[in-house]
Amino acid sequence: MRTLAIVGAGHVGRTLGRLWQAAGVFDIAGVLARSPASAQRGVDFIGAGVPVAQPADLPAADIYLLAVTDDQIVPACAALAATRPLQGAIVFHCSGALASGTLEAARQGGALLASVHPVRSFADPAAVVAAFAGTFCGTEGDAAALAVLVPALEAIGARPVAIDPAAKTVYHAAAVFASNYLVTVLDAALRAYQAAGIPADVARELAQPLAQESLSNVFRMGAAEALSGPIARGDYATVQRQQAAVSAWDADTGTLYGALVPPTAALAARKHR
Repeated sequence: MRTLAIVGAGHVGRTLGRLWQAAGVFDIAGVLARSPASAQRGVDFIGAGVPVAQPADLPAADIYLLAVTDDQIVPACAALAATRPLQGAIVFHCSGALASGTLEAARQGGALLASVHPVRSFADPAAVVAAFAGTFCGTEGDAAALAVLVPALEAIGARPVAIDPAAKTVYHAAAVFASNYLVTVLDAALRAYQAAGIPADVARELAQPLAQESLSNVFRMGAAEALSGPIARGDYATVQRQQAAVSAWDADTGTLYGALVPPTAALAARKHR
């Protein structure tokens, strides 16, 4: 069994470590964190490994997972490469925004590089462990590294998807559109309902079936076919009145409304082809 050392005792590293350890895929050699207490919590959650707080104390392993924040990936990789030979080892991170090329210090040490980005929230690691099966993971990197990591992901129920490292930032932006900005647009809808005199709790009840049916239609039929409303009907007089009214109520929300008109019109044009 290959050994895995984890740099970072946050939610992602702890979750993957526990899944791989429980499935007998990797033997967890150690967990490195900024403090002994944090490292110990990571080891306790995973159920294996030696807790350490200094890079030089991390046990040698066949594979190294850098489960740190994006801004810490490069310095963590440099620290790792400075403390040990990496010839033939696999070094990978879990960033959705950065490509595996950010691990250049490990490559200079002879390591194979990769990136594995699980597409889900890790707010509750225990819940993710219990329901990880079916999780998509964007993967890219050296073929020899992926030849090890892809089967390891499949062994814990993940669904690896190859992505283009040159388009990694756009790939991550897709998740922002699908999650973060969706929440922003729904917030605008809820505030607009309240501006029309509808109580907040009732506004949520009004918006929920519209939002859920729209989402269901997008994933069932595709975005163009799911589009409805005034732009889909070509009723731009209504669109102009709405934008003016929204801008008069709240200038920033009016700007958001206006910014969404051109891409929605382009989507409507695709619908009518």
